[in-house]
Amino acid sequence: MSQIKLIAFQGEPGANSDLAARAVFPGVATLPCRAFEDAFAAVSEGRADRAMIPIENSVAGRVADVHHLMPESGLFIVAERFQRIRHQLLAPRGATLESIKRVHSHIQALQQCRVMLRAHGFEPVVHADTAGAAAQIARAGDISEAAIASSLAGEIYGLDTVLSDIEDAAHNTTRFLVLSREAAWPERGTANCRTSFIFRVRNVPAALYKVLGGFATNGINLTKLESYMVDGRFSATQFYADADGHPDDPAMRNAFEELRFFTSEARILGCYPAARFE
Repeated sequence: MSQIKLIAFQGEPGANSDLAARAVFPGVATLPCRAFEDAFAAVSEGRADRAMIPIENSVAGRVADVHHLMPESGLFIVAERFQRIRHQLLAPRGATLESIKRVHSHIQALQQCRVMLRAHGFEPVVHADTAGAAAQIARAGDISEAAIASSLAGEIYGLDTVLSDIEDAAHNTTRFLVLSREAAWPERGTANCRTSFIFRVRNVPAALYKVLGGFATNGINLTKLESYMVDGRFSATQFYADADGHPDDPAMRNAFEELRFFTSEARILGCYPAARFE
């Protein structure tokens, strides 16, 4: 595989996706993108080598739109990363808890820090993203305004950390997927492989039950199964699933043969080493 030189992510420099990209690919440049579609396109069009995309958070649940965009992108999952989300209260130099009146951030970050916000009587102000909020606060230089963002954002925009690790839940963790134009399956027999795939069941009785039965009878552990609507139709449901194992393992091959018999569409999105969730 060619040398990795650029990682695309959604958000402003200093976003948690930027932090995750730097953790997985130390020393590699990152490319901020306005929307998830732009990050996918950067890789598809060859302007970036990988994309670091959040798929779910332990507090907020799954990330909207990613399940729809990923299958349509033509990209493959080649790795995953569990990133502990640590929110910082950032403000211009000279700001104190007494001077701060309003706190800007993404709505999820604000919701994840409600205890701190209530304790100090800060007014929450919704912003498009955490790092963008930090950039705005830095430009304004008003000590009555602060942002909730990552420590990396504080470094990039020259903000002071007024309070550290202010998230309500100690388990606040986001699962990220690393996407590439080319699949990169580990060799069969590699320990702790994870296979991600999508499928749409046929319109026959007990189709989903029979699909899942194929994994159960072959001893395959499904670690995730999520459904989502397709094209706004209540009758068209697609499923995203993660399974422990390699697609070339005999048990997995047997499970997929049964799956394809009861589905109108099925596609493997990637096989990659399962990351450790701490």
